[in-house]
Amino acid sequence: MTPAVRVPEELSARVPVEQRGPGLDRDAVRMLVSRGAEVAHHTFTELPRLLRAGDLLVVNTSATLAAAVDGWSGHARVVVHFSTRGDDGRWAVELREPDGRGTTRPRAGGPAGTEVCLPGGVRLVLEEPLSGRSERLWWARVAGPGVVGLLREHGRPIRYAYTERDQPLSAYQTIFALPSADGAGSAEMPSAARPFTGRVVAELLSRGVWFAPVTLHTGVASTEAHEPPYPECFAVPEASARLINAAKAGGGRVVAVGTTAVRAVESAAGADGVVRPRAGWTGLVVTPERGVRVVDGLLTGLHEPEASHLLMLEAVAGRVAVERGYEAALQGRYLWHEFGDVHLVLR
Repeated sequence: MTPAVRVPEELSARVPVEQRGPGLDRDAVRMLVSRGAEVAHHTFTELPRLLRAGDLLVVNTSATLAAAVDGWSGHARVVVHFSTRGDDGRWAVELREPDGRGTTRPRAGGPAGTEVCLPGGVRLVLEEPLSGRSERLWWARVAGPGVVGLLREHGRPIRYAYTERDQPLSAYQTIFALPSADGAGSAEMPSAARPFTGRVVAELLSRGVWFAPVTLHTGVASTEAHEPPYPECFAVPEASARLINAAKAGGGRVVAVGTTAVRAVESAAGADGVVRPRAGWTGLVVTPERGVRVVDGLLTGLHEPEASHLLMLEAVAGRVAVERGYEAALQGRYLWHEFGDVHLVLR
């Protein structure tokens, strides 16, 4: 596996690119492009010229939730990060401590029975850890008014200490985000799609590049531990399955926009490489040993490399491409995290 990478603090993108200077839009980020051991430096607006007619981009339509809410556990202030809603009505949550700077720091999870009082008369009780591997995330039973209304009235986007200040929820929505009828969404932004603007999408379409929307509601990031990804709710609709299969049959490349899109489309692919409509929960972890059946490339943000993220990149692009890409990103002073630059890896 690629060695651990330490990202200098000054390379963290502290604000969205459009706030860094006059006249900038979301597409004004840099884009590192990897093809095997070859690395090239581009801007995101060059993406339409790097793809070709018949290629297809798989995009995640999950909307970002205002998933962080202030609360009290006994006499202690806490911040609840709402991660995932279960089929039984419970929510997977992470409790964190305010750090006095507008963000949070890790907090010991549990124990079972811990009660948290939230605004609007909402109360949640921790019942059991989400996994036997860690007590960071807990299933919690929620009493009182619904969580969707709570997040709408009192929530804010999850923010980490490397960012400079709170941003409106709109800063965390991608151009592909569609509100869900039941209020479901992602705890954190599917950030690889953030640089897309209307003009980039229009140019891609004019050049014969296709789009296939899928949905995967992602939970909170594992920022403190190299935890494997938890099961997440996803859907690959029939129309998108047909588009992906047609692109493959016609010799086009299927490029996933973000690791969430990889997980969704690979969860719907059979051993024969054919994508079929599918919806539900996926626990798939894409590794080099498992490989990818559909995806030929990946557009991803630059993030602190967790084990599962590195394994997925290696499955798509190979170890050499991943190692060279991380080296080039650091040497080239690319900006990291959800408001940073992006990396396009092609097989």
